[in-house]
Amino acid sequence: MGRFLSILLGVPASILIVALAVANRRPVTLSLDPFSPEAPALAVTVPLFAVILGAVILGLVIGGLVTWMRQGRYRREARRLRRGRERTDETYAPQRATGTALSAPIRR
Repeated sequence: MGRFLSILLGVPASILIVALAVANRRPVTLSLDPFSPEAPALAVTVPLFAVILGAVILGLVIGGLVTWMRQGRYRREARRLRRGRERTDETYAPQRATGTALSAPIRR
């Protein structure tokens, strides 16, 4: 099911990306100098589709990083609970009997 859904969404998206690239091949000047637009100190000439796709990719990366950072407290809490459970499992683990009496779990 997952593979079918991936193909169902991936093929049309790929076709749209290729169509965008073919339709926007003309070079544009990307200026990174806001103070002198007539003679920019830092400018590069690239195809328009590269600017568009680069902006989309940069947006995805920034959005992913922001989401990852905002979910940090939940990951930290899950780690803390997992460690606590591991300690509890070690504390209440069955112990070998060293005679006729069984040992009781240690409660802390």
